[in-house]
Amino acid sequence: MGTGVFKHVFGPVPSRRLGLSLGIDPVPLKTCTYDCIYCQLGRTDKLTVERREYVPLENILADLDRKLEAHPPPDYLTLSGSGEPTLYRRLDELIRQLRQRAVAPVAVLTNGSLLWDPEVRQSLREADLVVPSLDAGDEHLFRRINRPHPLISFDKMVAGLVEFRRDFAKPIWLEVFLLGGLTAQEDEVAKIARIIQDIKPDRVQINSVTRPPAEEFAYPVSRPRLEQLAQAFGGLAEVVADYPAGAEFPDSALATEADILNLLRRRPCSLQDVAAGLHTHPAQLSKHMETLVKKKLITVKAKEGVIFYTLRGPEERRPPDRPAGL
Repeated sequence: MGTGVFKHVFGPVPSRRLGLSLGIDPVPLKTCTYDCIYCQLGRTDKLTVERREYVPLENILADLDRKLEAHPPPDYLTLSGSGEPTLYRRLDELIRQLRQRAVAPVAVLTNGSLLWDPEVRQSLREADLVVPSLDAGDEHLFRRINRPHPLISFDKMVAGLVEFRRDFAKPIWLEVFLLGGLTAQEDEVAKIARIIQDIKPDRVQINSVTRPPAEEFAYPVSRPRLEQLAQAFGGLAEVVADYPAGAEFPDSALATEADILNLLRRRPCSLQDVAAGLHTHPAQLSKHMETLVKKKLITVKAKEGVIFYTLRGPEERRPPDRPAGL
């Protein structure tokens, strides 16, 4: 397996929706149009609607090509990662370059907040799959849950989703993230379902908190309750499941510390998540994880009885006597 630090590409990681997904990250960590209370990456550092070339396109493609040389083809090339990918001004060029490599379909995971912009809709046309989000049925809960940039209103966001459906003939899977005490109740779900009738996605994917969220008051919803609430969306709806256990791990796959830190830089992961993403057996990996905890490079958190590993913040990541790098 390839080694070294990849700044703009991560994984492949196990995805609840896309199998093994090779992530492409075109914006810096937590550069986003939203500051969602449930975000597994923590609070947004740069709340913005400015579209620009945050990272040189050539750097992203160089990382990608190096990664593809070292790993078997993933199920999807997925634009997601550390922030909102539609903030990347050269998104259309990036998608074209990904498709030219013809190694896997291209998916874009977006919060959907900028789809009212014709340039954003145009930039997504060559993607094979777009997965936007709708987490609330009115302005009040939209502000409370997604905490958007002031220039983004609920009506503007919804209008963008509706317009994008008219523009985009390929699959749209709409994620609905339900939270206990806020949207996981029949009347709120009914509001969302009415809006979805206008959006007309190909699938509706019901999700909830499964990893440590940005705010402790972002409460999870049990799977039986999600299954019950999903009925309001009709036959289009599915509850997205956790990545299945039992993935195969080649004995020869050896993850490095840099590989592990690069994966955890994007999101908290369980031992099984890291093992599947790096094609490494959990038994081989556990000693690496213990070492990284002792070095104070990662920390451990429990959520719903599952242990997750998280990258420590920059201010606490490196012990005083440890030089930069691994």
